[in-house]
Amino acid sequence: MRRPVAWATLPDVALAVDVVVRYRKAVTYGVHALLAALDTAKVEHGLRLGTTPEETAAHIQASQADRVLVLWSFYSPDADAMAAELAEVRALSGGRGLHIAGGVHATAEPQQVIDAGWDLAGIGEGESTIISLVRALQEDAPLTTVPGLAIKDADGVALRTRPAPQLPLDAFPSFVGRSGPIEITRGCRYTCRFCQTPFMFGGQFRHRSVASVREHVRGMVERGLRDVRFITPTSLSYGSPGPDPDLGAVEELLSGVKEELPPHGRVFFGSFPSEVRPEHVTPEAMRLLKRYVANDNLIIGAQSGSDRVLAASGRGHDTSPVRDAVRIAVEHGFRPNVDFIFGMPGESESDQAQSLRLASDLADLGARIHTHTFMPLPGTPWRDAEPAFIPLETMSELDRLAQRGDAYGHWRRQAEHAVRLAEAAKAYPRRARRRRAAD
Repeated sequence: MRRPVAWATLPDVALAVDVVVRYRKAVTYGVHALLAALDTAKVEHGLRLGTTPEETAAHIQASQADRVLVLWSFYSPDADAMAAELAEVRALSGGRGLHIAGGVHATAEPQQVIDAGWDLAGIGEGESTIISLVRALQEDAPLTTVPGLAIKDADGVALRTRPAPQLPLDAFPSFVGRSGPIEITRGCRYTCRFCQTPFMFGGQFRHRSVASVREHVRGMVERGLRDVRFITPTSLSYGSPGPDPDLGAVEELLSGVKEELPPHGRVFFGSFPSEVRPEHVTPEAMRLLKRYVANDNLIIGAQSGSDRVLAASGRGHDTSPVRDAVRIAVEHGFRPNVDFIFGMPGESESDQAQSLRLASDLADLGARIHTHTFMPLPGTPWRDAEPAFIPLETMSELDRLAQRGDAYGHWRRQAEHAVRLAEAAKAYPRRARRRRAAD
């Protein structure tokens, strides 16, 4: 039986803990939620935000606390770059600090994260874990008592503690004393085979109450903010447990937010960082949004112009609602930004040609095309799938759409990420059984 590496024995007194965050713009939303959880639970801690590796290391060195907990969060495509930063921070700070990686990549690939140099990996939703972890460090308690961790044992194996609970969204705020989009829905019932969201947060919707959202907005207004945005995997699913939108719940949300805002306040809904499923775009839904929202664009997920590829990816719709969604959105004064993913597993040249034709048709209707390259993301059903080849002809057509101003995106960079992710998947084959720290 393997045992996790024991923390050095310290006197039986309350220990001071400083939390240092490698603070990056790309992942501020999740970090704000963790810090809000600590504030809500009234867990004593010092806090420093490091916006560069050098600043992060300086905060670690300057800390006078007994323990320094260093938080890292990143998406799968950034894992290699963050591992290089971790090595730099460790060298600059003399090796001080307990470093934990969190987020969807750490959840899906804890062994990879441990091997890359982190002491701990956070598994699943982090609010309960961060509270328990800081308290354990204060009390010099075994880290095996903390839920939602992978801990490196003496042989370097990532052993898991008990799972962290998935609590109602109202249990913790999205942020306290900070700003950002308000998370209104966590989890997703649409199990797209390329998406990490259902894996990370579960296959059912959990919605934040309107009362909780209004409380967030009141705090924002008190700090002089006037724009409100939301985080949700599918905007028009708010308040609904199933596939059909509950427009009454959506209106209750939007009208409640407007009531909390000053006259010049603005609501953005269905635009970044959220999107709308194409089958949810109806004239009734668009009329509702026009009454409340300030955004003139909508993010609509199409993903492919091939019905065969859409069925294989588990999208739950074919191409027909995509065309309807763009037409209806444009008729109601919105410019659709339509997501397409090229290179999905099993995609043929014929499938790609269908996607290019649909993209061109949608652009003629008034849409902009947001182009992506398929990445085999950890935790997804297609984690081990081989990306389809994207020939030069397809690349040239995507470039032509971009030159016309009808397409945008970082698909070339994502293609590079896809190669690295595929190599990592081969280096870390799925394990039939994961060991627990208590085994």
